[in-house]
Amino acid sequence: MKEIMDQGIQYMQEGKYQEAANCFNKVIEQAPEDPVGYINFGNLLLHMNDYNRAIRFFQKAIALDDTAATAYYGLGNLYFEQEDYAKAQRYYQKAIHFGLEEADAYFMLGLAFQQERHDKLALPYFQRAKELKPDDEVILFQYGLSLAQTEEFTLAKEMFTDVLQLNDQHSDAHYNLGVALLFDDEIEQALNHLTSAIEIQPDHVFALDVKEKVEQMLRQDEE
Repeated sequence: MKEIMDQGIQYMQEGKYQEAANCFNKVIEQAPEDPVGYINFGNLLLHMNDYNRAIRFFQKAIALDDTAATAYYGLGNLYFEQEDYAKAQRYYQKAIHFGLEEADAYFMLGLAFQQERHDKLALPYFQRAKELKPDDEVILFQYGLSLAQTEEFTLAKEMFTDVLQLNDQHSDAHYNLGVALLFDDEIEQALNHLTSAIEIQPDHVFALDVKEKVEQMLRQDEE
């Protein structure tokens, strides 16, 4: 059964959805009381944006095992994609409560709070995600954004710097580091990073705007 399951997951990753569905169907037929088949079928339907059917498969898995952490995580992803962030938060929290100790679960919960501008609530979840995946530039960047939104500029600068150590072509990390540096009056360094953001992404509207305003302010100071 594990072979069929693994084959189904591989098909799903390759975008071969019908073949994946056939595999997961076989798993459910062979083990109708095992929630794993329903969870994987739910994930497949979620990939296909078939939300109504995906909910039913996740709920069936939970009916079989109300501690099935990955079923709650699947529901969290489903409601996140539908921009129902409050429900997403609830299901991500349940997934973590039932033992899904993975960076993605903490990260998505942080992101669901961030989407509702609850950055302070997002911070501990981004922090935990970073502890579990310290070299993930997406986690580091979003953690940095929430730190900046809560005016934790010293830590925010650390996160954006870490992102740039992993990927020095990350224009948004340069931009946000530049803005954080401005709050600490580190004007020259800020301009360097704003310039880097524009060199990497010439149409970076925010970087262009902030750089222009800073240079205008410097010119006025010289007069």
